[in-house]
Parts: sequence; structure tokens; C-alpha cells
Amino acid sequence: MSANPAAVPKIALSNVYKQFGPKKVLNGIDLDVGKGESLVVIGGSGTGKSVMLKCILGLLSPDSGSIRVDGEETTRLRSREREKILHKFGMLFQGAALFDSLTVWENVAFGLIQGERMPRGRAKEIAIAKLGAVGLTPDVGELSPAELSGGMQKRVGLARAIADEPEIIFFDEPTTGLDPIMADVINELIVQCVKDLGATAVTITHDMASARKIADRIAMIHQGRIIWTGHARDIDHSDNPYVDQFVHGRADGPIKMQVRAL
Repeated sequence: MSANPAAVPKIALSNVYKQFGPKKVLNGIDLDVGKGESLVVIGGSGTGKSVMLKCILGLLSPDSGSIRVDGEETTRLRSREREKILHKFGMLFQGAALFDSLTVWENVAFGLIQGERMPRGRAKEIAIAKLGAVGLTPDVGELSPAELSGGMQKRVGLARAIADEPEIIFFDEPTTGLDPIMADVINELIVQCVKDLGATAVTITHDMASARKIADRIAMIHQGRIIWTGHARDIDHSDNPYVDQFVHGRADGPIKMQVRAL
């Protein structure tokens, strides 16, 4: 459900810039995400999607601009204050990013044990419950990540993202590498988990089927700027040539891919 526009946004970026050497990656990002909203950010590779998420999380510092979470400016926080903000976030990484040396349940419970200092027994109970929420049985918790299929690894990554019942969840290319059926299963699980938690969700993806299923609202980033935002149902008639080219996967259009001759 979209947020009340009069309410303070859960996340608000204003005129955010970030560059690495001469390369400008974020070129004045303006974007609000309402409380309880599911926003999907689309755009080609290298357009700044992942850098934007890292700036929100504080893994990167923007060169200028404002990033607010629940109205609180986060770009100048000290480490202890930033840790408090980070407790609001859960993250499903591209490729699941599971620890090979830990069992599945230990992966899910990692933040609870290491971050919350929760006793292992209680953390395991929560981990098994969260695995159940993504359709995995308790015996899966005793396996190692290497014993899981790609789809199961994504489910474990999702269980870890929701283990601490975060207020905000980031999904980084959640369906990459999955077949269409498993991708749809993951999309359904994301929608259900976000709904059950009442969380705010931000997803970055190239997968338009995923975007249409997950999103309340879609934003497109191009050359480090947000060039269109709108309701998910409006994506196919945006009247924006960049959006139209990306959504329909056309080679011809205003977005020019850099291809080097062999």
C-alpha cells in the first residue's frame, strides 16, 4: 500500500551526488519512499542503483546531498548512531551471499547472534521459524549452503533478511540467475514477507516481471538521476522514451549501450 503523501517519508534522498574519480555515478538523486511502500528501482547496469543503496546504508558516503531515514539525517552520523539506524534494515543480497562455513540456520541467525547477542538456542528457534516462512523445512537448517539449489539459497537469504523483523528491507536483484518459475516463487515470497512485516521495501532489478509483481511504485534511474517515477500499473504507458525502451528491451532508443568492437 502506498504511503500517505503528507506523512514523513521512510526514506528521503535529496540532491544526492557521488562520484569515483572523474566518473559521476549519482548525479543529483531525488527520491522518497513512503512507510510501508514497496518501491522498485529499475535501470541499466552502471546507472547508480547499487551505489544509491550503499549510500542509504552508509556503506558509502555521498559527496553531497541529504539522506533521511524517518526524518533523521544520516549522512553525518557517528558510528554508534549509524548502528542504531542500521538495525532498521534487512538486506537480501544478489547471489544470496551466504557464509559457506556456517549451517543454513546459522546463516539466518547470524545477525541475531552477532549483532543482537541473542543466545544461540533462541536464535535457532527464530531462524527455523523464518525458514518456515519462506517454505523451507527445519531439516534444511542443518544443511550447508553448498547443498542447496540456487532457489533455496535465495530463500535462505530472504529468511536472513527478515530474521530481525526489520522496518526496511532492500532486495538487490532478487531473481538473478533463477529460472522463470523459481523467480516467480521468490517474488511471491517477497510480497508476502513484506506484507506480513508491514515493512518498507526497496528493490533494484532488471527483471520487469519481478518489478511488476513486487512494486507499488517504480522509479527509473538513468545516468545517476531519477528520470521517471510512477505507479507500477503505469509503467507500460509512461510516455517516457527511456522507460519505454528499457521496459520492452529494445536496442533502438535514447539509451545507447557502449559496445567495443572485437
